[in-house]
Amino acid sequence: MSIISIGLTVYDLRQQSINLHNLVKEHNKVQVTVWTKNEGGHRSESCHLVPGDVLLLEGQRLSLPCDAILLDGSCVVDEGMLTGESVPVTKTPLPQADNVQPWKKHSLEDHRRHVLFCGTEVIQTRPSGKGPVRAVVLQTGFNTAKGDLVRSILYPKPMNFRLYKEAFFFIVGLVIIGLIGLVYAVAVFGSQGRSASETVTMALLLLTAAVPPAIPAALTTGIVYAQRRLKRKKIFCISPQRINICGQINLVCFDKTGTLTEDGLDLWGAIPCQERSFLPLHSFSSGPLPWGPLCQAMATCHSLLFLEGKIQGDPMDLKMFEGTGWEMQEASSEEKETGETEAFTIVKPGATASQAPSEGMSILHQFPFSSSLLRMSVVTKELGKDTHGLYMKGAPETVASFCQPRTVPSSFQAELKSFTAQGFRVIALAHKALSLDAGHSLRDLDRDKVESGLTFLGLLVMENRLKGETRPVLEELREARIRTVMVTGDNLETAITVGRNSGMIPSGDRVILVEASDPEDPHPASVTWQTVEDTQPCKEKNQDSCIIIDGSSINSTSFHFAMNGKTFQVLQKYFSPLLPKILVNGTVFARMSPGQKSSLVEEFQKLNYFVGMCGDGANDCGALKMAHAGISLSEQEASVASPFTSQTPNIQCVPELIREGRASLVSSFAVFKYLAIYGLTQFFGTALLYWQLQIFGNFQYFTQDVCITLVVCLTMSLTEAYPKLAPYRPAGRLLSPPLMLSVFLNVCFTLAVQIFAFRFVRHQPWYSPIRSHRGCPLGNQPFLLDNGTGNATEPEDMVLSYEDTSLWAIVTFYCIIVAFVFSKGKPFRKPIYTNYIFSISLCIQLGLSLFLFFADIEAIYKGLMLICTPTIWRIYILIMVLVKFVVSFFVEDAILQNHRLWLWIKALFRFRSSSTYRMLQRQLQRDPSWPPLNQRDFAEDRKGEAYVNPVFENSEGD
Repeated sequence: MSIISIGLTVYDLRQQSINLHNLVKEHNKVQVTVWTKNEGGHRSESCHLVPGDVLLLEGQRLSLPCDAILLDGSCVVDEGMLTGESVPVTKTPLPQADNVQPWKKHSLEDHRRHVLFCGTEVIQTRPSGKGPVRAVVLQTGFNTAKGDLVRSILYPKPMNFRLYKEAFFFIVGLVIIGLIGLVYAVAVFGSQGRSASETVTMALLLLTAAVPPAIPAALTTGIVYAQRRLKRKKIFCISPQRINICGQINLVCFDKTGTLTEDGLDLWGAIPCQERSFLPLHSFSSGPLPWGPLCQAMATCHSLLFLEGKIQGDPMDLKMFEGTGWEMQEASSEEKETGETEAFTIVKPGATASQAPSEGMSILHQFPFSSSLLRMSVVTKELGKDTHGLYMKGAPETVASFCQPRTVPSSFQAELKSFTAQGFRVIALAHKALSLDAGHSLRDLDRDKVESGLTFLGLLVMENRLKGETRPVLEELREARIRTVMVTGDNLETAITVGRNSGMIPSGDRVILVEASDPEDPHPASVTWQTVEDTQPCKEKNQDSCIIIDGSSINSTSFHFAMNGKTFQVLQKYFSPLLPKILVNGTVFARMSPGQKSSLVEEFQKLNYFVGMCGDGANDCGALKMAHAGISLSEQEASVASPFTSQTPNIQCVPELIREGRASLVSSFAVFKYLAIYGLTQFFGTALLYWQLQIFGNFQYFTQDVCITLVVCLTMSLTEAYPKLAPYRPAGRLLSPPLMLSVFLNVCFTLAVQIFAFRFVRHQPWYSPIRSHRGCPLGNQPFLLDNGTGNATEPEDMVLSYEDTSLWAIVTFYCIIVAFVFSKGKPFRKPIYTNYIFSISLCIQLGLSLFLFFADIEAIYKGLMLICTPTIWRIYILIMVLVKFVVSFFVEDAILQNHRLWLWIKALFRFRSSSTYRMLQRQLQRDPSWPPLNQRDFAEDRKGEAYVNPVFENSEGD
């Protein structure tokens, strides 16, 4: 076992990402440079950290490159990059570090208080003996807490961008049409005896006309503009391809604390206890808590630290301490005769504190909070006196169990239930006087012995307020038929109450608590179902509604499942066929670990949901990365893994992102359709001219390609998102029936008009195959040039013809018509007139096209290689174009974009969605036994399927 000193080193894993990729993936080791002290000063050496190495933490401000378990001494840990600890936390030594249990057997979850996680920045170390603070390396590289997250970022689950895959198939279809045109061109020009070079050139030209080169870029124009609009709204994106996917989101998972609710907790009130009865509630809005044992407990029983001139630590502890009006000083330390060093923190009454007959108190020792113990304690000493005391805080039931029964009020359970059922967080406090001998080491105190026979002091009530934007946003999402789910690490009862108060669980809907347990011999794994009664008014004034467990049946069809992380894990393992059915109606998921959050998002995706995830903490990083659209409300750890980051710390960014995603998706499809139709329109026009060995002129192509099409493609997507979310999503597939019909029908319309004009112009009395710029023909006579013998002397031209002039006008005007038709506004985009640049450019293009067509200016005609036609024929062309516009607009707006019509067609042909969650919903609606009520189901040993035990009776003990 090697001894490595890293006391003077600051590691930055962000600068070692290549090192992680090359070394850790294969060898599970991370190469680091270590600075050690020697007589000559400092020297550096390279080494490999492996599990089992001992780290000597001698200095301050160092970042750990590994997960390590603390053996002795203590460390003050600051926020590290991607560590999951957002505030400084005191790490304490592993209890009974010298026992026979190997260090490898210690679980990171069970001993989180004693583990220094990779990437954590250690601010201070406090040795307990003469030597430095020691820690044993548990994990390195990708196996660490930070490395696991880095691996999920470097090697994310592949995201299937179906849109781009379908675009490829669509382009392949256009290529096939182009190849048919190529064969057609070769046949026409070859049969007329044209040279091989000319034939090949014309064939390739027709091939490229069918596939506009700007089609791949069409899917990105909407994304680029949407990303710019999001940036103006302080929403930043590092994965632009996901913006279009946001338009398909139909389920959003929300973290609770800091996302739906305010960060941390706020003091609501305190209920002191005296002579086994509760005193009137003290509201902190009226001032600090009066001096007394309860005030002393609040001022001392915490894990706060005074670092760098400010108090740091758990936000809940900080709120509790601020409610007393006391102040904290720098920690002091003293060295005993045994050589051990003991440090303590001093708290004193501040200027805003209630008058107190005390100079202050020193916190000598701390028994840290543990999620398994549900309590913490501190040993204190009053300044200027030789009296010691122990103060405890924690879960009310836990604290009450350590108190003398004669000090606990008889109404304890009723008082506690009245607050916890409303979503308040209730903490109990207790006290005990201690007698400590002089020179007694605090490290030798037996926690189980000193934490007994306490006096109950009272209850501290804290609330987690909803953010002002939460309820309106959730209401907006519900009206848009976007499902919302809460995924939180908080307790289940509080999560249900927040769900009701926020509107995530609508009034009148019922909640079913799902609780699953692991198998215990001889019983297999089981899952129980309990209903939750509707909201009822409480007796307390200005309080929310109460929630109690009820055994009644569900009368309404709207219900929601609620469960904790342990239940979710058991369902995944032993009830895999049952889990999808629960997720279809699962709304509240509490006590979820970071890994369980990621798994939940993945399970929703398996049901064919498009999942959005909104969170603000490092614990949400995995879920933010896994979701189709992860939205971080923090610029710290979560923003590294999340595709989207909002600088506005509330959930208003969620509907904003969905709106922009829908607008971007619709704009991308509109530009894609426009380019496809333009390419095919030009393709068929060119093919008709090939029939008589002609082609559009260079400047004719230029006006269509650059002056019209390029401008349209660059400005069409500038239309902003419609401010209100529609109750349905836009088509998410490029090969969907409405989109394919739109392309097919518009191509048929323009092809029919082009063929009609091509043939109809030949039957005009003034028509002549001779091509010339010299004047316009008379209305009933052809325009011929001859040398007196009646033979034409004008040479044949590949561009000049009445057919070319007519088809050019039709194609040019249709390019403008289709741009207008495809710029539909509501329900996903604002009206076309709000896009000023696009609207003005269309008007200019239409005006210039009309001017060129009706100008009768010979210089323009020569430049564009057009022939002057009679005015009546130009009016005919204009009528054809107007008819085509009316037909295209009617078909696109009244049929293809008519959502109600398509719903009627689906119902008529009994079309059903193939999404897994839709099929499950239809299946469960026909099941009279769903949802299960007040029963227990057991998993079969091998298949993991469940069967119902009808003998089971619901009781309080289950």
